[in-house]
Amino acid sequence: MDNKDRPVYIISVAAELVDMHPQTLRLYERKGLIRPKRSGGKTRLYSERDVEKLREIRRLTQEMGVNLAGVEEIIRLRDELWKLETEFRAEAERLKAELGERLEALKATPALPPPGAGEAKKGRKNGDKERPVYVISVAADIVDMHPQTLRLYERKGLVAPKRSSGKTRLYSEHDVEKLREIRRLTQELGVNLAGVEEIIRLRDELDAQQNRLESEIARLRMALLRELTPAQSQTNAG
Repeated sequence: MDNKDRPVYIISVAAELVDMHPQTLRLYERKGLIRPKRSGGKTRLYSERDVEKLREIRRLTQEMGVNLAGVEEIIRLRDELWKLETEFRAEAERLKAELGERLEALKATPALPPPGAGEAKKGRKNGDKERPVYVISVAADIVDMHPQTLRLYERKGLVAPKRSSGKTRLYSEHDVEKLREIRRLTQELGVNLAGVEEIIRLRDELDAQQNRLESEIARLRMALLRELTPAQSQTNAG
């Protein structure tokens, strides 16, 4: 177990470390934002990772004014990123073990391709969704928003429509999906724009990370295939 995951702090100590009331920690546990372990006597025990998460929740709620629904979404996305990275490392180690001594260069933890390396693949897969086709009035009508709202979201960096040669804003299907999600977060969940910005950033990061990790796993698998194919040919020849 990672030292950061070792449950060591009782609730009063954890609350003091993050400058919160113990009841606040219990509330976050009921909301599923934090999951402390339990001792044999059912005492809550918090790890260093739990404490870090609580500090982040405090930053989001107190400094950014994000409501608990928004915090829940942000924490979920960050947990997905961490899980994705963990799964990648495990798969990479498994593939390197299969390669054994054949690929000494891959014994070190593989470096991820630079950001954007997997985006060409993503672009080919979702080419139609990325094509800018809707002028702002049409996009606004599709998502049931005022065009000025779309301009505000553009200024906030939440959506980035392309421009025609005449500087007309053109929105893609992907932009429209993002606008629908922004509307859900703001209108249904009551998340403020600071929270929406964090959620959109994390989702974009998750997509980019997924592409980079898939690209690296594919590279390792190809390396394994290249190394194993000659060995199989020699075995068959013998």
